Amino acid sequence: MTDISMTSEQNKSQTGKIFLRWLLYIALGLFALFYLMPLFVMITTSLKSLDEIRTGDLIALPREVTFDAWRTAWSGACTGIQCEGVQPYFWNSILIAIPAVAISTLLGAMNGYVVAQWRFRGANIIFSLMLFGCFIPFQVVLLPMARTLGIMGIAGTIPGLIFVHVIYGLGFTTLFFRNYYVSIPAELTKAAKVDGAGFFRIFWSIFLPLSLPIIVVTVIWQFTQIWNDFLFGVSFSQAGTQPVTVALNNIVNSTTGVKEYNVDMAAAIIAALPTLFVYVVAGKYFIRGLTAGSVKG
Repeated sequence: MTDISMTSEQNKSQTGKIFLRWLLYIALGLFALFYLMPLFVMITTSLKSLDEIRTGDLIALPREVTFDAWRTAWSGACTGIQCEGVQPYFWNSILIAIPAVAISTLLGAMNGYVVAQWRFRGANIIFSLMLFGCFIPFQVVLLPMARTLGIMGIAGTIPGLIFVHVIYGLGFTTLFFRNYYVSIPAELTKAAKVDGAGFFRIFWSIFLPLSLPIIVVTVIWQFTQIWNDFLFGVSFSQAGTQPVTVALNNIVNSTTGVKEYNVDMAAAIIAALPTLFVYVVAGKYFIRGLTAGSVKG
């Protein structure tokens, strides 16, 4: 009788767990649908003609799929007086993001390596000041940065935008690498010094090969921030050097002619594709890298 009672209680407990698990799945599914609904509307709208958009339902699937809006957004949409689409601005963003990500990641790795492993007087103060820089609003640095770019002679150029993003991203990249490197035993550095390895040899041969998880985190973070930036792009660029976010704003806010919502949606998706691709491909590595240096420091 006791065995039957225990079995019954176990069955009830198992049933309760299964019910709660399915309830959690349903709730998460509803949240995912709610979160993805704007993307669904953007994609379906971009595949419709203007006549269907005016007469059809917002969330309805397109009756006839057409990619005319995508072609117009890529190479024919007007961003003011020029009607060349987002294509040249897309490549501008590529030219800005890739060097800025690479330089800020490398400099952040070296800064984090120095602060975490090569202790010197004032190291904590320097790190605190760099960390403080992460919380300075974009708007505060606009005027001094514009003055600096003017003095350097790179105002309104792609190298100027690369410089801006590298400087503003150094605080974050240093923070990421410092928190990761403090989890590496200091004895490893001491042993390398005993063997005659110097500063750069230890960094290139020991620390950098161990840094793949946090490099992935930093690259994803920096690429997303730089690619999605609008304020620096609109403030420190000029015609011919503007990033894709500025071009997208000009297309969406254009008041000449008929408002082409399908073209606006297609342009927005094109502008978002690189960051979506990065997160889809490397999203799981981003979470692993974030937690890799969380044990110590």
